[in-house]
Amino acid sequence: MRIVVAMSGGVDSSVAAALLAQQGHEVIGLSMQLYDQSEGQTAFGSCCTLDDLHDARRVAVRLGIPHYIVNFEEKFHETVISDFVGEYAAGRTPIPCVHCNGDLKFARLVERAAGFGADLVATGHYARVSRDEASGRFRLLRGRDAAKDQSYFLFTLTQAQLAHAVFPLGDLDKPAVREQARALDLAVADKPDSHEICFVADGDHAGFLEAHGVRRSAGEIRNVAGEVVGQHTGVHRFTVGQRKGLGLSSPIPLYVVGIDAADGAVTVGPREALDRGELTAGRVNWIAGAAPAAGTRVSAQIRHRHKEAAATIHPIGADRVSLVFDDPQAAIAPGQALVMYQGDAVVGGGWID
Repeated sequence: MRIVVAMSGGVDSSVAAALLAQQGHEVIGLSMQLYDQSEGQTAFGSCCTLDDLHDARRVAVRLGIPHYIVNFEEKFHETVISDFVGEYAAGRTPIPCVHCNGDLKFARLVERAAGFGADLVATGHYARVSRDEASGRFRLLRGRDAAKDQSYFLFTLTQAQLAHAVFPLGDLDKPAVREQARALDLAVADKPDSHEICFVADGDHAGFLEAHGVRRSAGEIRNVAGEVVGQHTGVHRFTVGQRKGLGLSSPIPLYVVGIDAADGAVTVGPREALDRGELTAGRVNWIAGAAPAAGTRVSAQIRHRHKEAAATIHPIGADRVSLVFDDPQAAIAPGQALVMYQGDAVVGGGWID
């Protein structure tokens, strides 16, 4: 079978391509140039750099598969960077990796795969996809390795996209993947994982935002009683749950508990002021294609590394949801992704209001 593999130049996508080639599939490697390399880092540690593209090509040569580089720079700016800038300016905390993985990479790769006459698209994500025999619907499942599971970043995938999805690493853990890479003598076997946001090369979010049109704008820092306790130079410099960098003197630790971009105000309070028992989320994608019944029980994550929390969901129309936690959760940040699970299966996900 002909399969297009997204090759980022890292060990995960390299091993994904190798495993499929070993299984006898006709593998085509595609790497994506996503942003102007003159603005970003070119050394290891930030994904989709020039070094990464060269690594992907070297792996393709080692495996004896064709390799192509596709330019998604314009779409990356539209889908990921513009959203990132706009969300921070609005006082929200975006998670660009979801937009990049689901809304851009996977959607575009399915289109490109068709051009190559390929039925399937594979990536190096630690996730799994299966088909329910009774309903014929596809299910998105957590990867077997809980420490590396990436299903959280894929909740936007539709039934049509899942029908073309292959995740060769879904049943493996990271040590096994690296061992596979060493056995195949792949140069990327011990290449470090990337963790930071690829297009913010030095980790300076505020500097990046200001370079892309977000203006510094003075505003008030208030306590939960509404009293002014300080000043700031822009709401884009804060996120709910933030403790450091507030520039305040207080006998107790203070955290950002609210951001009002329209008013230019940041509200701070003690740790307990972060707790919330419910939330609403919009632009929800239900993996099954339709919302489950009101009262459905799920375990929910409000951040990638957030411990799952038991909750009850109440869909609001086709693409919104109200969710009530059994126990209050800390630092529910507008703009972050809510992903809901039943066991290992992703029920759906959306963007926290």
